[in-house]
Amino acid sequence: MLMRTDPFREFDRLTQRLMENGRPAVMPMDAYRDGDDFVVLLDLPGVRSESIDLEVERNVLTVKAERPGPNEEGREFIVGERPSGTFSRQVFLGDTLDIERITANYADGVLTLRIPVAEQSKARKIAVGHDAGEQTAIRS
Repeated sequence: MLMRTDPFREFDRLTQRLMENGRPAVMPMDAYRDGDDFVVLLDLPGVRSESIDLEVERNVLTVKAERPGPNEEGREFIVGERPSGTFSRQVFLGDTLDIERITANYADGVLTLRIPVAEQSKARKIAVGHDAGEQTAIRS
């Protein structure tokens, strides 16, 4: 399962929005469970796939991406709401996930990460013996 351990995250998010004049989050994320996988979707419009960097250390997945800005001389900006530069986001992964088998796909400005549940963490049936003297081994 995905875990969130930073109690100040919402406060930081609110502060960031106030400082950016109400702009949306730089790397909005959705996460859900799909069968035996957790799926994480990150919006990265305008980012080239080769600028995306994924790194897992212990149970922390870090996503970094770079969106170049329009830095040509001679341009006079009237409105500049599209953030540019290097952005990063960390996702804290539970111990029940298989971080060795994470897959990533980037299409139409959305980075999709699939994180499988570890085999030892999947639900399994346990047979119950019906005789008082009989013990049934646990089968997975």
